[in-house]
Amino acid sequence: MGCRARAAASELLRVVAGSDAEGRPALVPDPDRRALGRGAHLHPTTECWELAARRRALPRALRSGGPLADTPVADYLATVIDQSESPLDRPETGARSS
Repeated sequence: MGCRARAAASELLRVVAGSDAEGRPALVPDPDRRALGRGAHLHPTTECWELAARRRALPRALRSGGPLADTPVADYLATVIDQSESPLDRPETGARSS
């Protein structure tokens, strides 16, 4: 939805129309791909997310008919990206500095 690049569904994040913690209409991440209803897919990167948000592509693709808060998806992406950049997840190169 954001960068318009094609990828396998397993590499993309599914986003559905739902509600946030306060019960307001919102875009909700669906990483397990099990939520009911229409879904839209995007790469789980901030670049792709920002492009989709700037173009207002997700509410249009989900046919929501009104504005949707994007905080749940932004929060989800922030945690996923923080976890992927953890030094524990990176393989060591074998180079040591003294």
